[in-house]
Amino acid sequence: MQIAEQWFHRKRVDDDITLIFEPHVHPLIRCNVWHVRGRDRDLLVDTALGLASLKEAANDLIDKPLLACATHTHFDHTGGMHEFDERLVHAAEARHLAEAHGGMKLRTSDFGEKGKKALEDAGYVLDTEELLDAYPHAGFDPGAHVLEPAPPTRVLEDGDTVDIGDRAFEVIHIPGHSPGSIGLWEATTGILFSGDAVYDGPLLDNLEESNIDDYIVTMERLRALPVSVVHGGHDPSFGRDRLIEICDQYLAKWGAG
Repeated sequence: MQIAEQWFHRKRVDDDITLIFEPHVHPLIRCNVWHVRGRDRDLLVDTALGLASLKEAANDLIDKPLLACATHTHFDHTGGMHEFDERLVHAAEARHLAEAHGGMKLRTSDFGEKGKKALEDAGYVLDTEELLDAYPHAGFDPGAHVLEPAPPTRVLEDGDTVDIGDRAFEVIHIPGHSPGSIGLWEATTGILFSGDAVYDGPLLDNLEESNIDDYIVTMERLRALPVSVVHGGHDPSFGRDRLIEICDQYLAKWGAG
Protein backbone atom coordinates (compact mmCIF):
# COMPACT_ATOMS: atom_id res chain seq x y z
CA MET A 1 0.00 0.00 0.00
CA GLN A 2 1.36 3.43 -0.93
CA ILE A 3 1.89 6.12 1.71
CA ALA A 4 0.02 9.36 1.06
CA GLU A 5 2.17 12.47 0.74
CA GLN A 6 -0.69 14.53 2.17
CA TRP A 7 -3.58 12.87 3.98
CA PHE A 8 -6.10 15.72 4.17
CA HIS A 9 -7.04 17.88 1.20
CA ARG A 10 -9.21 20.99 1.29
CA LYS A 11 -11.43 23.15 -0.83
CA ARG A 12 -12.29 26.75 -0.04
CA VAL A 13 -16.06 27.26 -0.29
CA ASP A 14 -16.17 30.96 0.59
CA ASP A 15 -14.38 33.42 2.86
CA ASP A 16 -15.53 31.60 6.00
CA ILE A 17 -16.16 27.96 5.03
CA THR A 18 -13.55 25.36 4.08
CA LEU A 19 -14.18 21.73 3.18
CA ILE A 20 -11.59 19.26 4.50
CA PHE A 21 -11.62 15.65 3.27
CA GLU A 22 -9.59 12.43 2.96
CA PRO A 23 -9.14 11.65 -0.77
CA HIS A 24 -7.63 8.21 -0.19
CA VAL A 25 -10.77 6.93 1.57
CA HIS A 26 -13.65 5.05 -0.09
CA PRO A 27 -16.73 7.29 -0.60
CA LEU A 28 -18.70 5.16 1.86
CA ILE A 29 -16.57 6.41 4.77
CA ARG A 30 -15.09 9.62 3.26
CA CYS A 31 -16.59 12.25 5.53
CA ASN A 32 -16.92 15.92 4.66
CA VAL A 33 -15.38 18.02 7.43
CA TRP A 34 -16.57 21.62 7.43
CA HIS A 35 -14.52 24.39 9.03
CA VAL A 36 -16.49 27.59 9.64
CA ARG A 37 -14.65 30.74 10.66
CA GLY A 38 -16.40 32.89 13.26
CA ARG A 39 -15.64 36.18 14.94
CA ASP A 40 -15.25 34.78 18.46
CA ARG A 41 -14.67 31.09 17.80
CA ASP A 42 -14.53 28.64 14.94
CA LEU A 43 -16.78 25.67 14.24
CA LEU A 44 -15.75 22.25 12.97
CA VAL A 45 -18.62 20.10 11.72
CA ASP A 46 -17.51 16.44 12.03
CA THR A 47 -13.94 15.21 12.25
CA ALA A 48 -13.39 12.32 9.79
CA LEU A 49 -11.70 9.01 10.64
CA GLY A 50 -8.84 10.10 12.87
CA LEU A 51 -6.24 8.21 10.81
CA ALA A 52 -4.04 11.32 10.83
CA SER A 53 -4.22 14.42 13.00
CA LEU A 54 -7.01 16.70 11.81
CA LYS A 55 -5.96 19.28 14.37
CA GLU A 56 -2.49 19.52 12.85
CA ALA A 57 -3.84 19.54 9.29
CA ALA A 58 -6.21 22.43 10.08
CA ASN A 59 -3.84 24.29 12.36
CA ASP A 60 -3.33 27.21 9.98
CA LEU A 61 -7.11 27.68 9.71
CA ILE A 62 -7.66 27.82 13.46
CA ASP A 63 -6.63 31.03 15.22
CA LYS A 64 -9.23 31.16 17.99
CA PRO A 65 -11.17 28.76 20.27
CA LEU A 66 -12.90 25.98 18.33
CA LEU A 67 -16.13 24.01 18.76
CA ALA A 68 -16.06 20.49 17.30
CA CYS A 69 -19.62 19.37 16.60
CA ALA A 70 -20.56 15.82 15.62
CA THR A 71 -23.63 15.57 13.39
CA HIS A 72 -23.87 11.97 14.66
CA THR A 73 -21.45 9.45 16.13
CA HIS A 74 -20.63 7.01 13.33
CA PHE A 75 -16.91 6.35 13.23
CA ASP A 76 -16.28 8.12 9.92
CA HIS A 77 -17.51 11.39 11.46
CA THR A 78 -15.99 11.23 14.94
CA GLY A 79 -12.48 9.79 14.57
CA GLY A 80 -10.83 13.12 15.33
CA MET A 81 -13.22 14.42 18.02
CA HIS A 82 -10.86 13.51 20.86
CA GLU A 83 -8.29 16.02 19.54
CA PHE A 84 -10.45 19.02 20.41
CA ASP A 85 -11.25 20.51 23.81
CA GLU A 86 -14.89 21.48 23.14
CA ARG A 87 -17.03 18.64 21.79
CA LEU A 88 -20.73 18.93 20.95
CA VAL A 89 -23.20 16.15 20.16
CA HIS A 90 -26.94 15.46 20.45
CA ALA A 91 -28.14 14.00 23.74
CA ALA A 92 -29.32 10.77 22.07
CA GLU A 93 -25.74 9.87 21.12
CA ALA A 94 -23.73 11.51 23.91
CA ARG A 95 -22.87 8.17 25.48
CA HIS A 96 -21.78 6.78 22.11
CA LEU A 97 -19.26 9.59 21.72
CA ALA A 98 -17.99 9.20 25.27
CA GLU A 99 -17.55 5.45 24.92
CA ALA A 100 -16.36 5.30 21.28
CA HIS A 101 -19.41 3.19 20.46
CA GLY A 102 -19.36 1.10 17.29
CA GLY A 103 -15.65 0.84 16.66
CA MET A 104 -13.71 1.49 13.46
CA LYS A 105 -14.34 -0.25 10.12
CA LEU A 106 -11.68 0.29 7.47
CA ARG A 107 -12.13 -2.94 5.51
CA THR A 108 -15.21 -4.31 3.80
CA SER A 109 -15.11 -7.47 5.91
CA ASP A 110 -15.31 -5.36 9.09
CA PHE A 111 -19.01 -4.78 8.34
CA GLY A 112 -19.79 -8.50 8.27
CA GLU A 113 -21.93 -10.15 5.60
CA LYS A 114 -25.19 -8.65 6.89
CA GLY A 115 -23.73 -5.14 7.09
CA LYS A 116 -22.09 -5.43 3.68
CA LYS A 117 -25.38 -6.52 2.11
CA ALA A 118 -27.20 -3.58 3.72
CA LEU A 119 -24.66 -1.16 2.26
CA GLU A 120 -24.82 -2.74 -1.18
CA ASP A 121 -28.62 -2.76 -1.09
CA ALA A 122 -28.47 0.98 -0.41
CA GLY A 123 -26.36 1.51 -3.53
CA TYR A 124 -22.72 1.37 -2.47
CA VAL A 125 -20.27 -0.69 -4.54
CA LEU A 126 -18.00 -2.67 -2.22
CA ASP A 127 -15.91 -4.74 -4.61
CA THR A 128 -12.60 -4.43 -2.75
CA GLU A 129 -11.54 -5.45 0.74
CA GLU A 130 -9.55 -2.29 1.39
CA LEU A 131 -11.52 0.93 1.94
CA LEU A 132 -8.30 2.94 1.76
CA ASP A 133 -6.13 3.27 -1.37
CA ALA A 134 -3.20 4.68 0.62
CA TYR A 135 -2.07 4.75 4.24
CA PRO A 136 -1.45 7.93 6.24
CA HIS A 137 2.02 6.85 7.39
CA ALA A 138 4.46 3.96 7.25
CA GLY A 139 3.57 1.07 9.53
CA PHE A 140 -0.13 1.96 9.66
CA ASP A 141 -2.31 -1.06 10.48
CA PRO A 142 -5.99 -0.60 9.56
CA GLY A 143 -6.91 -3.54 11.76
CA ALA A 144 -5.36 -1.92 14.82
CA HIS A 145 -6.75 1.61 14.43
CA VAL A 146 -9.44 2.30 17.01
CA LEU A 147 -12.02 4.97 17.67
CA GLU A 148 -10.96 7.11 20.64
CA PRO A 149 -13.43 8.02 23.40
CA ALA A 150 -14.35 11.71 23.32
CA PRO A 151 -16.71 12.65 26.18
CA PRO A 152 -18.89 15.57 25.08
CA THR A 153 -18.45 18.92 26.78
CA ARG A 154 -21.88 20.13 25.62
CA VAL A 155 -24.97 18.05 24.91
CA LEU A 156 -27.34 19.45 22.29
CA GLU A 157 -31.11 19.32 21.87
CA ASP A 158 -33.42 20.41 19.08
CA GLY A 159 -33.71 24.20 19.01
CA ASP A 160 -30.38 24.91 20.70
CA THR A 161 -28.04 27.49 19.19
CA VAL A 162 -24.38 27.05 18.32
CA ASP A 163 -23.05 30.62 18.39
CA ILE A 164 -19.63 31.55 17.03
CA GLY A 165 -19.95 35.30 17.45
CA ASP A 166 -21.07 36.76 14.16
CA ARG A 167 -22.87 33.57 13.08
CA ALA A 168 -25.43 31.42 14.86
CA PHE A 169 -26.61 27.95 13.86
CA GLU A 170 -29.84 26.38 15.08
CA VAL A 171 -29.61 22.71 16.03
CA ILE A 172 -32.29 20.69 14.26
CA HIS A 173 -32.78 17.11 15.38
CA ILE A 174 -33.23 15.05 12.20
CA PRO A 175 -33.12 11.36 13.19
CA GLY A 176 -33.59 8.35 10.96
CA HIS A 177 -30.07 7.58 9.81
CA SER A 178 -29.18 7.47 13.49
CA PRO A 179 -31.09 8.44 16.67
CA GLY A 180 -29.06 11.57 17.39
CA SER A 181 -28.50 12.90 13.88
CA ILE A 182 -28.56 16.69 13.77
CA GLY A 183 -28.28 19.49 11.26
CA LEU A 184 -26.90 22.98 11.83
CA TRP A 185 -29.15 25.56 10.20
CA GLU A 186 -28.24 29.21 9.62
CA ALA A 187 -31.50 30.99 8.78
CA THR A 188 -29.83 34.27 7.73
CA THR A 189 -27.90 32.60 4.89
CA GLY A 190 -29.98 29.47 4.25
CA ILE A 191 -26.95 27.25 4.88
CA LEU A 192 -27.57 23.78 6.29
CA PHE A 193 -24.89 21.39 7.49
CA SER A 194 -26.87 18.17 7.30
CA GLY A 195 -24.52 15.34 8.30
CA ASP A 196 -25.78 12.00 7.00
CA ALA A 197 -29.47 12.87 7.27
CA VAL A 198 -29.32 14.03 3.67
CA TYR A 199 -26.55 14.16 1.07
CA ASP A 200 -26.41 13.62 -2.68
CA GLY A 201 -25.59 9.92 -2.61
CA PRO A 202 -27.01 6.60 -1.36
CA LEU A 203 -28.78 7.34 1.92
CA LEU A 204 -28.58 4.73 4.66
CA ASP A 205 -31.77 3.92 6.54
CA ASN A 206 -31.18 0.20 6.95
CA LEU A 207 -28.48 0.25 9.60
CA GLU A 208 -29.08 -1.39 12.96
CA GLU A 209 -29.79 1.96 14.64
CA SER A 210 -31.75 3.49 11.75
CA ASN A 211 -35.48 4.15 11.88
CA ILE A 212 -37.49 4.64 8.69
CA ASP A 213 -40.50 6.22 10.42
CA ASP A 214 -38.19 8.84 11.95
CA TYR A 215 -36.49 9.33 8.58
CA ILE A 216 -39.83 10.07 6.89
CA VAL A 217 -40.53 12.82 9.44
CA THR A 218 -37.00 14.15 8.93
CA MET A 219 -37.44 14.29 5.16
CA GLU A 220 -40.71 16.16 5.53
CA ARG A 221 -39.01 18.65 7.83
CA LEU A 222 -36.02 19.12 5.55
CA ARG A 223 -38.23 19.56 2.50
CA ALA A 224 -39.96 22.52 4.14
CA LEU A 225 -36.70 24.23 5.11
CA PRO A 226 -35.91 27.28 2.92
CA VAL A 227 -32.30 26.30 2.30
CA SER A 228 -29.95 27.97 -0.15
CA VAL A 229 -27.25 25.28 0.07
CA VAL A 230 -26.87 21.94 1.82
CA HIS A 231 -23.38 20.92 2.95
CA GLY A 232 -23.80 17.19 3.62
CA GLY A 233 -21.73 14.62 5.45
CA HIS A 234 -20.66 13.05 2.14
CA ASP A 235 -20.58 13.94 -1.55
CA PRO A 236 -20.92 17.40 -3.18
CA SER A 237 -23.03 20.25 -1.83
CA PHE A 238 -26.34 21.10 -3.50
CA GLY A 239 -29.20 23.60 -3.49
CA ARG A 240 -32.87 23.65 -2.57
CA ASP A 241 -34.17 22.17 -5.83
CA ARG A 242 -31.98 19.10 -5.40
CA LEU A 243 -32.93 18.84 -1.73
CA ILE A 244 -36.59 18.71 -2.68
CA GLU A 245 -35.86 16.01 -5.28
CA ILE A 246 -34.00 13.88 -2.75
CA CYS A 247 -36.72 14.28 -0.14
CA ASP A 248 -39.50 13.52 -2.63
CA GLN A 249 -37.69 10.41 -3.89
CA TYR A 250 -37.29 9.15 -0.36
CA LEU A 251 -40.89 9.87 0.61
CA ALA A 252 -42.18 8.21 -2.57
CA LYS A 253 -40.05 5.15 -1.86
CA TRP A 254 -41.89 4.62 1.42
CA GLY A 255 -45.31 5.78 0.20
CA ALA A 256 -45.22 8.94 2.28
CA GLY A 257 -45.52 12.64 1.51
